[in-house]
Amino acid sequence: METGSARPKAGLIDCVGLRWFFRLLSSSIGQKFVMGITGLLLCGFLAAHLAGNLLLFAGAELFNDYAHKLHEQWELLIVAETGLAVLFLAHIYLAFATAAGNGRAREDDYAMKQPKVPGRVIGANTWMFASGAVVLGFVLLHLVDLRLGMEGIDLRGLKLKDMKPFDATVKVLSNPISRVVYTIGAIILGIHLSHGFSSAFQSLGLNHPKYTPMIKLLGKIFAFVIAVGFASLALFVPEIWRK
Repeated sequence: METGSARPKAGLIDCVGLRWFFRLLSSSIGQKFVMGITGLLLCGFLAAHLAGNLLLFAGAELFNDYAHKLHEQWELLIVAETGLAVLFLAHIYLAFATAAGNGRAREDDYAMKQPKVPGRVIGANTWMFASGAVVLGFVLLHLVDLRLGMEGIDLRGLKLKDMKPFDATVKVLSNPISRVVYTIGAIILGIHLSHGFSSAFQSLGLNHPKYTPMIKLLGKIFAFVIAVGFASLALFVPEIWRK
């Protein structure tokens, strides 16, 4: 005869050992920590993506060879793209979560400390959220233009299906709408990174009076290189390879 109450069945989260992760995300500190990690990983992707796209300046042969070798490893590519999508979605979710938490904290602080002062100062977190929203729109247009367009889902009438990667990319960058949006998107991305890079280290608790100024400087340099690099693709590639 069995005694005592039956042990409850373990849920899916317990089975895969992710209980600690969801506990981490339940706190504001944990959310900022994970957001810092996802942000730095996305910075790494941006650097690698820009390096590959700069081959557009080298011409069709090198760029098509790069794209072909990349898609030859389709199993790894699927894993990489899935991981990138998870990182991006997690970063977006955490941006909303931390923005909501910061907004509530500012409202409480404003109500307690400055009840007679109308308006409030727009801080770095507000600019980060706004610039992140613009970057999201930029990424979505990029997916519509190239990823979907080359697979035959032609939402903008660019007719990219069956075109080689170099020709399709140059055609997208030559489109007036894409050219303007990509240039503005690159500039806003740079603004986002100029604060986000150093903020990621801060979220990870890596603050030090000696190294923090250097990290902030590296962040601004990284943001400048990424912004100028991606903007140069929209501004100069169509002019160099105009047919």
